[in-house]
Amino acid sequence: MDELKAGTVVTLNFSHKAPFGYFLTDGEQDILLHENDAIEPVDELAPLKVFLYQDHQGRLAATMNVPDIRLGVYNWASAVSMHKKYGVFADIGINKDILLSKDDLPDEWPDWPETGDKIYCSLKLDKKDRLFAKLADESIMKVISRPANEELLNKEVNATVYRLLLEGAHFITDDGFLGFIHKNETTGRLRLGQEIHGRVTEVKENGSIDLSMHPRSYELIDRHAEAILQYMAGRGGAMPFSDKSLPEDIKKQFAISKGDFKKALGKLMKEKKLYQEDGWSYLNEIKSK
Repeated sequence: MDELKAGTVVTLNFSHKAPFGYFLTDGEQDILLHENDAIEPVDELAPLKVFLYQDHQGRLAATMNVPDIRLGVYNWASAVSMHKKYGVFADIGINKDILLSKDDLPDEWPDWPETGDKIYCSLKLDKKDRLFAKLADESIMKVISRPANEELLNKEVNATVYRLLLEGAHFITDDGFLGFIHKNETTGRLRLGQEIHGRVTEVKENGSIDLSMHPRSYELIDRHAEAILQYMAGRGGAMPFSDKSLPEDIKKQFAISKGDFKKALGKLMKEKKLYQEDGWSYLNEIKSK
């Protein structure tokens, strides 16, 4: 009979009751099924299908919660907590979180998954037969993906980062499309397991996609215009800025370039929401009063 090992699903028989649960057996070894892991009444006469893992004391234990993630079986897990000394603990669907070792994570901990992030993984045993999470590599991600077509171009998608590179990151969308996002197309530092939202900028011949997290130009103008209106409203409808203002003054106040500022002003003037006079800008609603 094969040796029982953590990370696998086995069928065991009832052995005897204990004050804190049940002992199951394969005829050679007894395994504890703690009462917290007995999600259904235990039939002492029927074989029981269970998942094996190590409890907090390192002992082999059983649970009736059979997870979708096992040795050689991949699925999504949620990051629960990060410990710089050890790595990231993940919830695979049992009462004990499983460690994704820092040896399998990026060198810098800000790149590690945060609580709630998703990682696609299976399980593995180290030389001491301790159970760890195992990240899916590129070959596994290709198996669960499907090719994108041109209809996806310019569409917005949600995706999860599964690999970090110096120049950007690889991701898989919620619909199973693989892709790459360059660091220049992000809105900040990405981390492993992070969920991102972006616009498809290219669909490649191999069915992969490129993504940008930056808004479209017209969306950016709308955003800047709204910020200008809010600023002016807080100043009684007037501001000491116009399309003649110095770029550094605009950058300091609005954190945008003069070019973007002029585009937003142009939009607002075209909509007859403001006018300029002597280096100042005024809301038209003030002029009409």
